[in-house]
Parts: sequence; structure tokens; C-alpha cells
Amino acid sequence: MIPENAKKALDAWVRAAGPIGEKLFGNSDAHWSDIRASYMDALDGQFPAVDGVTFEQTELGGVSAMMVTPREVVDGRTMLYLHGGGYVHGGVKAYRGLTSRYAQALKAKIYVPDYRQAPEFPFPAPIEDAVSAYGALLESGVDPRSLVFSGDSAGGALVVTTMRKLRDAGTALPAAGVAISPWANLTHSGLSATVRDGLDPLCSVQFLDILARTYLAGELPTHPDASPVFADVHGLSPILIQIGENEVMLSDAIHLAANLGEARVRTSLEVWPEMFHVWHLFAGILPQADQALRNAVRFLDDALAAAASGA
Repeated sequence: MIPENAKKALDAWVRAAGPIGEKLFGNSDAHWSDIRASYMDALDGQFPAVDGVTFEQTELGGVSAMMVTPREVVDGRTMLYLHGGGYVHGGVKAYRGLTSRYAQALKAKIYVPDYRQAPEFPFPAPIEDAVSAYGALLESGVDPRSLVFSGDSAGGALVVTTMRKLRDAGTALPAAGVAISPWANLTHSGLSATVRDGLDPLCSVQFLDILARTYLAGELPTHPDASPVFADVHGLSPILIQIGENEVMLSDAIHLAANLGEARVRTSLEVWPEMFHVWHLFAGILPQADQALRNAVRFLDDALAAAASGA
């Protein structure tokens, strides 16, 4: 059961996303930059940062990024966090609340690339920027054994796709990754896209279809770089997938976990009853968000310890 204060926060998030839908469906003349800025401001106000964490603007491989630093950082721990937003309407400012909690709990410095987005910069621009940001971290001296990935929605899929790109380039992989509500299949062909459409107020199949078309700009949704359920995922680092049971993306997250597991990637899957898309943003408001974030931190803690010991 979702408490009343969480319901109010969810309603506020839906209202903040309203202008995005209007723009996508051709009912607004507003510029994307203004729509994104307004949306980021709304989410930043709804899900504020916790005390004891600082934020700075920096650059990683030519990509603007937000650097999130808690009071204590253990053994050079670093996270690359890949934000959501359908590759169209996301931005780093909306994630000050979630990343500050992540940084504090994991005792890690977090970098959030402000990657290019469609329609100005369609597929594969966000992937290229994520790879560039990771390369810049390695060039700066960050040890990949002390580095982890996390991301939500589109960023959850980017966790897997970025690892694949690094693997193919022969680049050392991070210790592990956490994919939160990953948008892993842009065909939306999983059963949950039919039977759960309408349960989650944040993501309908109609909304996701137009986001996918905007991002892909003519590329097929079955392209493995767009939909990691169709990709060769052998040789990746351990990955935790967390998905809400009410999400239209549920079946595809399960498909992604199966694809990883069958490729001998150490994979953990958590399905959270009644949870909606990226409920982790509600940490401090919703007990299930706090617990899911604790589980993610525990998974990454274990992976970092194993990487440090050479296991």
C-alpha cells in the first residue's frame, strides 16, 4: 500500500511530466530546452538532496557532468550514474536527491553525465557520451575495480549497453552495475506492455512508443544498442535489475535478466510488488524506495569488495 504522502508526490511528478507529453504529441510550441529545465526544477523540488553532499559541474570526455561528493569516500569509490528520461527529456538536476542518497550510502563519488538527447541528438548519441564519460574517468586515474555503474529507465538500459561497448573496445569494465526500471526493449513486445498498461501513471505504452520513435529517428527498435534484450551480453560485469511489478516494462526487464543469465553474467533480479517506474526517487518518502536503494548499495558493496580482493 502506498502512503498518502507518496501518492501526493507521485501526482506531482505526473503533473510535472505533462508538458513533455504535450510536446511529444505535437500540442506545444515550447522549446525542448525549456521543457527539460522546467521538468528538472520540478523534480529537484519534489525530491531534494540530503544534507552533507556537495554538487559541482565538471566535464568528462567533452560531456558536461554533475559530480556528487559525500562527506566520506571509501577507497576511491566512484559511480557513473546514467539518468533516465527516455533519451529525450531527462537531466542531471532531477537526480540530486537520488544520487545524494546513493553517494552517502555507498560512500562513493558519483558522476552523472548530462548526455546529449533526442530529438536534437538521436540514437546513438547518448551511448557515445556514456562511453566517453567512462573513458575520461579511467584516464583521470579512477581504477575500474573501484568503479560501478547505475542508472534508471533509459539509463538502466545504458548500464548494459555501455558495458557492451566497453567490452567490444577491449576497455576494462566496472566492477558491477545496477539497472533500475530499465527500458530494455523499445519494441514493447513483452506481455506486461498489454496487461499492465494503465497501472503505472508514469509510463504508458503510447508514451513510450513515441519516445522510442523520437530517439531512434528511423533506426529499428530491435537494434541491440537500443534494446539490450536483443544484444550479445557475454562477458559483462555482475548486474542487478530492479523493476516494479506495476510497470509496463516488467516483462522486458525479466527478459533482460534471462538474456544476461544465459550469457553467464552474474545476474540478480528483484521484482517489487505494486511499485511504479523508478520508485527509488521516493527514498525518504516511500519505505520500498529506501529498501530498494539499500539492496542496490549492498549489491555494489559486495561487488566492489570482490573486485578489490581480485575475486
